Amino acid sequence: MKRKYFGTDGIRGEANKELTVDIALRLGYALGYHLKNKNPNKKKIKLVMGTDTRVSGYMLRSALFAGLTAMGINTEFIGVLPTPGVAYLIKKKEADGGIMISASHNPAKDNGIKIFGPTGFKLPDEEELEIEALMDNIEEVTKHIVAGDKVGKFKYSEDDFYLYRDFLVSTVKDDFSGLKIILDVANGAAYRIAQSVFSRLNAELVVINNIPNGTNINVKCGSTDPSILQKVVLGYQADIGLAYDGDADRLIAVDEKGQVIDGDKIIAILAKEMKRKGELNNNKVVTTVMSNMGFEKYLEENGISLIRANVGDRYVLEKMKAQGLNLGGEQSGHIIMLDYNTTGDGVLTSLQLVQAIKNSGKNLSELVDSITDWPQELINVTVEKSKKLSWDKNSIITEFIKEKERLLNSNGRILVRASGTEPKIRVMVEGKDAELVKTIANEIVALLKKELS
Repeated sequence: MKRKYFGTDGIRGEANKELTVDIALRLGYALGYHLKNKNPNKKKIKLVMGTDTRVSGYMLRSALFAGLTAMGINTEFIGVLPTPGVAYLIKKKEADGGIMISASHNPAKDNGIKIFGPTGFKLPDEEELEIEALMDNIEEVTKHIVAGDKVGKFKYSEDDFYLYRDFLVSTVKDDFSGLKIILDVANGAAYRIAQSVFSRLNAELVVINNIPNGTNINVKCGSTDPSILQKVVLGYQADIGLAYDGDADRLIAVDEKGQVIDGDKIIAILAKEMKRKGELNNNKVVTTVMSNMGFEKYLEENGISLIRANVGDRYVLEKMKAQGLNLGGEQSGHIIMLDYNTTGDGVLTSLQLVQAIKNSGKNLSELVDSITDWPQELINVTVEKSKKLSWDKNSIITEFIKEKERLLNSNGRILVRASGTEPKIRVMVEGKDAELVKTIANEIVALLKKELS
C-alpha cells in the first residue's frame, strides 16, 4: 500500500512546508489514540521524546505535545539527544514508545518525526499505515480527546542524558588514555554526549562543529562532509577522527593519514574483531546493495559471509532479526549492533571502533589497508517528488541502463534507485575499470536529467 506520510524513516520534509504543524498535531492525536487502543487496560501511557538541534524542532515538538496530551498521553522530553538515545531510554524507562524529532543527515531546513515502539525498535509498516489512516480521519479521532485533569502530563527529563551516557561508557572495557581523538559532532544531536563519553574514557580530545545555532546542523561538517575533519586530524596529528550526522545514528571515520573510512570498512573492522572474540553471530553480517564488492571479497577472505538488503536501515534490521544476526549496516555509516541497541548508534559504533583499534595494536590505516575497494561512482540527481517515484517507468532510461549493464558484464554493477528520504535519484556504478565506471555513471546522470527535467 502506498504511504501518504511515512517514508522509509518516519515522516520527513521541509519544515512548515511539507512537514507542517497541522501534520504534527494530527500525528499527536492519531498516535495517542492508537496507543490507547493498543493498551486498553493501562491507566497512563508514557512516551519519551528527543530532538536534534534544528530550529524547527521546537515548533514540531509543541504541536506533537498538544495532540498527545489532549489524548491523555504522558510525555517526557529528554532534550537534545541522538536518535539511539531515545531508543535506549524507551527500554530503560519502561516507556510505551518514543518519538525523535530529526531529519538525520538532511539539510537544516528539513525535519522529521521517527516513532518507536516499547521495545525500542521503529514501528513496523502496518502500524505506521494504521496511524496514517487515523490522521486522515482526525474528526473521528478527536471525539476521544480527554478534558480537565485527565489530560496528559508534559515533563522535562533532560537529566536522562546521564543514563544514556553511562550506558555508552559501559560498553567498552578499557579507557582511551594515550589516544588523540578528533570529534566532529555536526552541530547536531551528539554535540554534548560524544564529548562527555570520550572525556570519561580519558581520551585526549579536540571537538569541532559543536556550537549548534538551529540552522548549521550538517552544514559542511559531520559524516556527510568530513573534509574539515580530515584537515584537523592531520593538523593535530591525531590517531583518529570520528564524524556523526545530525541525529548521530551514523559514523564516518578518518584515519591518522587523513583518509575517509566509510561504513563498509568500519563494519569490516568490527566484524573481524567480533569474530576473533567469538561474538559474531553465525559469522555473518548484513549490509545493503550499495556496499562495495571489494569489501565483500575481504569479508569472504576472513571467513565472514555478507547478506545484502535493500537500502535503508529498516531493511538491514529486518534481515538481521530474521537470521538472528547482531551486526549490520550501511556504507553511509549507519551501523546496527543489536547486542547493545535497537538502531544505528554513531557514538556507540565509534566506541567499539576505537576499542577494536586499541585491541589490535595497529593504526586505523593499517586495519583497512587490505580492504581494496572496486572503483565506485555515486551521484545524486535532484528531481521533482512526483518524478522520483516513476523514473523506472521510462523505457528510454531503463533500456539504457540494461545496455550499460551488458557492457560491464560480470566486472561491475549498476544500481539506480529513488531516495527514501529526499527528492533525489541515486546513481551508483561499480566495476574494476575506473574510467569506464565514471563514464557510465555520467551518461546515466545526463540521461536522467534530460528525461526527468
